[in-house]
Amino acid sequence: MTESDPNLPSAAAASGGADLPEPERTAPPTPLMESIVVISLGVAALSLFLFAWIAGEMAGGSTAGFDLSVRAWVHQFASPALTRVMTAISLMGYDILIAELVVALAVFLFLRWKHAAGWLAVSMAGALILDLTLKYAFRRPRPPVFFGVAPHSYSFPSGHALCSFCFYTVLAGLIAARTRSTRLRVAVGLLAAALVIAIGLSRIYLGMHYPSDVIAGYLAAAIWVSTLLVLDRWRIKKRELRRTG
Repeated sequence: MTESDPNLPSAAAASGGADLPEPERTAPPTPLMESIVVISLGVAALSLFLFAWIAGEMAGGSTAGFDLSVRAWVHQFASPALTRVMTAISLMGYDILIAELVVALAVFLFLRWKHAAGWLAVSMAGALILDLTLKYAFRRPRPPVFFGVAPHSYSFPSGHALCSFCFYTVLAGLIAARTRSTRLRVAVGLLAAALVIAIGLSRIYLGMHYPSDVIAGYLAAAIWVSTLLVLDRWRIKKRELRRTG
C-alpha cells in the first residue's frame, strides 16, 4: 500500500535510525500482504451477505422487535451528563470528522505520503456516495429521537457509522503500515475501534438511528474498505507485471 520515489532520502536514516515518518516506498510483496487480500475478499463477501440479510429483514419489519428493545435498554441509562458526552461523541462521526479529514490529508501530503492521502480521499468519497445511495434506495424513516433534532435524511444505514468506520479504520491502517512501533500500531488500532463503536452507540443513545441502521452502516463500510484493499493490491500487482514484462 505504500509507494514513492525510491531515490528520496530516508528521514529515519538521516536522523540516525530514529523512528520518524519518511516518504512512502514501494513495499515488496509478502505472504502477509497476500493473506490480507484473501481475508479482505472474505470480509467483503460476508459483509455483503449480512447487509443484504439485515436489509431484507428491515424491509419486512422483522427487525422492529430487536430495534425497539435495544433502544429501550440503552435509553434507561440516560442522564444529562451522559447526553452531553454522547452528543460530543456523535459529532466525531460527521461534523468533527470533516475537519479531521482535512487535517489528515494535509499532514499526509506534508509527509509526502501521497498514496495514503489518495487512499483516504477515495475511501471517504466512496463512503459518502454509498451512504446517500443506500439511504435513498431504502428510504427508511427516522425513529423518534430522544435528544436533539433529527436530521432530514433517511435512517438506513447510519451515515455516522458508515463514515466513521471508513475514516478511523482506514486512518489507523495507513498509520500502522507506516510506523515501526508495535505499541503505536496497537494503540492506534484500539483507539480507532473504540471511536467507531462509541459513535455508533451514541447514535442509538440519542435516538437518531435504530440499532439495525448502525449495524448496516458498519457492514456497508466493511464492504467498501475491504473492496478497496483488494483493488489496491490488484493495481500494484498489475503495475509490477508491466515493469517486469
